[in-house]
Amino acid sequence: MQREAMEYDVVVVGGGPAGLAAAIRLKQLAAEKESEINVCLIEKGSEIGAHILSGAVMDPKALAELFPDWQAQGAPLKAPVSQDRFLILGETGASQVPNWLLPDCFQNHGNYVISLGNVCRWLGQQAEALGVEIYPGFAGAEVLYNEDGSVKGVATGDMGILKDGSHGPAYQPGMELHAKYTLFAEGCRGHLGKEIEQKFNLRDGADPQVYGIGIKELWEIKPEKHQTGLVIHTGGWPLAPDTYGGGFLYHMEDNLVSVGFVTGLAYSNPYLSPYEEFQRLKTHPEIRGFFEGAKRIAYGARALTAGGLQSLPKLTFPGGALLGDDAGFLNAARIKGSHCAIKTGALAAEAAFDAVAAGRTSDELAAYPEAFRNSWLYEELYKARNFKPWMSKGLHLGGLMFGIDQIVLRGKAPWTLHHSGPDHTKLKKVADCRPIAYPKPDGVLTFDRLSSVFLSNTNHEEDEPCHLTLKDASVPITVNLALYDAPEQRYCPAGVYEIVRDESGQNPRLQINAQNCVHCKTCDIKDPTQNINWVVPQGGEGPTYPNM
Repeated sequence: MQREAMEYDVVVVGGGPAGLAAAIRLKQLAAEKESEINVCLIEKGSEIGAHILSGAVMDPKALAELFPDWQAQGAPLKAPVSQDRFLILGETGASQVPNWLLPDCFQNHGNYVISLGNVCRWLGQQAEALGVEIYPGFAGAEVLYNEDGSVKGVATGDMGILKDGSHGPAYQPGMELHAKYTLFAEGCRGHLGKEIEQKFNLRDGADPQVYGIGIKELWEIKPEKHQTGLVIHTGGWPLAPDTYGGGFLYHMEDNLVSVGFVTGLAYSNPYLSPYEEFQRLKTHPEIRGFFEGAKRIAYGARALTAGGLQSLPKLTFPGGALLGDDAGFLNAARIKGSHCAIKTGALAAEAAFDAVAAGRTSDELAAYPEAFRNSWLYEELYKARNFKPWMSKGLHLGGLMFGIDQIVLRGKAPWTLHHSGPDHTKLKKVADCRPIAYPKPDGVLTFDRLSSVFLSNTNHEEDEPCHLTLKDASVPITVNLALYDAPEQRYCPAGVYEIVRDESGQNPRLQINAQNCVHCKTCDIKDPTQNINWVVPQGGEGPTYPNM
C-alpha cells in the first residue's frame, strides 16, 4: 500500500511546550500579517499532554510573550510560589540553606507550581483555535529527505504491524507529511532529533549532552499538611555526595503535591537504582510527614537534558530546526525547561514564517540561532553554564564553587567549564563497586515498579514489533550482565528489562517487557555500549499522564 502524502508550509513534530509554542506563533504571525500559513503538528501521545511529565515550577516569562493576557485567557497556572525551602539532607536529619544564601536560580518568587501536561493541553486548545492542524496519536517515525539531502518532512508510523513484521488485519501505512520546513520538538533524546544530529553533524564542536532521569509521583495529601505554592528542593541523602541529584516537593492547588527525584545519569555505580533512590527519599523524616494519610494518584518518569549552553548542537539544518529539549534547552541550575522550550519554539517560528513569506523552502533558518544568541534566554543559559560541570565534582565542592560563581561572580566568570564525556561511558564494572541494599517497599509510602507503572496508564499492544531495539542481541549477556550485572534492570524506572534464567538457574537471557515502557528514554542514554536504540511504537501508545 502506497503512503499518502500531505503538503504543508511547516510541520511540527511533538506536542510539548516547544512544538505548541512554535505552531501558535506561526499562526499569530499569519494573523498579524494578514497572510496564510499551513501548519500541522503531530504528537505521539494519545492526546496533547498524555506524554508530558515535568516537576514543575514554571517561569511565566516566555508564556507572557506568547500570550500577554494568559491569565485572562485561563491558562492553568493557579499556584503562585509562596515559599522556597532548600534542604541538605543527611540520613536522619536536615539543614535548611538560608534563603539569603541561595543564588537567584534557586529562588522562585513570581513563578508558578503547575502541571505541564495541563499547560500543554491549554496550549493545544489555543493552537487549534488559531487554525493549527493537530494530530495526536501519530508518531513521527521516519525523516524524509529531498534529493539534495535537505529535510522534506516526516512519515508517521505504520499501524497494525504484527510482532513478526507482517501486516495484521488492521494494517494501515503511515502518512507522509511534506513541508517547506520541519521543526523537531520531540523532547529529551528525541529519536528523530538524534538521527538529524548525526546526519548533519550538528554536534561538531559541542560538548556531549549530559542527562538526568526525573521520576515523579502525584499525591493528594491532607489539607492540614498542604501549603499551596510551597516549593522544597533537596540535595544530599539518599545519594552519595559524589553523585549528582536531588529531590523536590511542589505543592499545587487542591491539596495536590508533586514529589520527585532527579538522578544524574553520569553516575558510576552500576548497582545504583534511580527508582529506589526516589523511594528512599520519601522515607526521610523531613519528607515523610507530608504523606501521612495521603493517597498516591499518578506516577511517571522522563529523562531530561542538563548539559546547558556548552552541549547545544547546531540548531538548524537544511529544511528544519531543533527546538526545546530536542536540542537541550533546559536550565539545570533553575531546574526549569518549559520557559526555554516556549521561547525557542517562538524564535524558530518567527524564522520559519519569514522564510515561507519570502518564498524560501528547505534551506537553513539562520535567523533562528541568531535570534537565540540575542535573546534573554541566551543570557540566562550563559549565566548558568558552569552549574552542571561544577556539580559533577560533588555536592560539597560543587555547591561551594557554584555559589561563588553565582553570588560573587554573578555568572560572569571568565571561564567556561566543560563536560568530560557522555553519560554512558561513566559506569564502573561491578568488580570495582559495592552493591547497594535497598529496603523492600511497604506499599503505603514506597512501592514496587509494577504498581507504579499501573498508575502511569501505560499501554502498548503486545503483538507488535518491540520498540526497544538491540543492535546486537548478544551484548546484554556477554557485556552488560558479565561486566555490569545488567544495569538496565536498575536504571529503567518501569521494569522493562529483566534477566531471566532457566529452571536450573543457568542460560540467562534478557527479557524486554516493552509494554511497561513509559518512554523516558533512559535506556537509550545510559546503556554502556549504546546497544539499545529506542524507536517509536505505534502512535497513541505509552503512558497517559493526568495532571503531570
